[in-house]
Amino acid sequence: MSPTNKLAVVAVGGNALIRDKQHESIPDQSREAAMTTHHIAEMIAAGWNVVITHGTGPQVGFIMRRSELALEEVPPVPMDYADADLQGGIGYMFLKALYNEFRKQRIDRKAVALVTQTLVDRDDPAFADPSKPIGSHMDDETAKRLARRQGWIVKEDAGRGWRRVVPSPIPKTILELAAIKSLAQAGFVVIACGGGGIPVMEDEQGNLNGVEAVIDKDLASSLLARGIGASLLMVSTGIEKVAINFNKPTRQWLDRMTVAEAKKHYADNQFDKGSMGPKIQAVIEFLEGGGQTGLITNPENIGRALAGETGTFIVK
Repeated sequence: MSPTNKLAVVAVGGNALIRDKQHESIPDQSREAAMTTHHIAEMIAAGWNVVITHGTGPQVGFIMRRSELALEEVPPVPMDYADADLQGGIGYMFLKALYNEFRKQRIDRKAVALVTQTLVDRDDPAFADPSKPIGSHMDDETAKRLARRQGWIVKEDAGRGWRRVVPSPIPKTILELAAIKSLAQAGFVVIACGGGGIPVMEDEQGNLNGVEAVIDKDLASSLLARGIGASLLMVSTGIEKVAINFNKPTRQWLDRMTVAEAKKHYADNQFDKGSMGPKIQAVIEFLEGGGQTGLITNPENIGRALAGETGTFIVK
């Protein structure tokens, strides 16, 4: 594909940095980031300007678990601070990996990681019904004790114990959008909107306050892509293509969908609400908001997908 405006947002999942339960350490995640970056650098070498976004789901869980274990020693870590922490830590992984790839491939480009805030609506219904589990599983007694002590909301998690839950409001505005757009247009590879952005809301005076919440990374990436005028939103995930009837004998891998077809499959509950569903929703919103092409594939197939050889394309 050869669009006239070769500006892309590449959304990398937080789970993409963790191969399995035996490879969860920070050095392990750095190695996975380097592998993903290798494929993104090839995309950049082909002439694309790229903004990279990334998830933080598992990593936020690690920070919350460390905080729980240290509650008797140090104050707990607020969610917005944990998001900022991970934007710096994972941003550093990508910065270092991009620097090394640019040297290796002799690409004359520079990367920058930007701490990014995402504005949410204080009247979002998610705040009335927190549902996003974070942190570790706990027994009933521990969960209720921590809920009283920390002001948490805890819920029973499908028979596996209790977990803290937080709201997942809809992203409304990327506050650093103008800076991201200017940097991308100047040729910088920008790492932004980590974890969907740090959730903030305005008080009655218009001042910003951090929120104990989680923003969906793919929906925020879609909002960002529309805001900077990207022609391509690529969602990098764990599978090469999207399927309908997944995990059934009638499974069908999809090379291409129109927005209308994607909406129909979404309405028919073909996409899991906790994994593929938000990715499809994000691409639909991107295309309806002026984007040209959506593409879903795994990191190792980015080059082949851009050449039209694999992946699932979603078009108007």
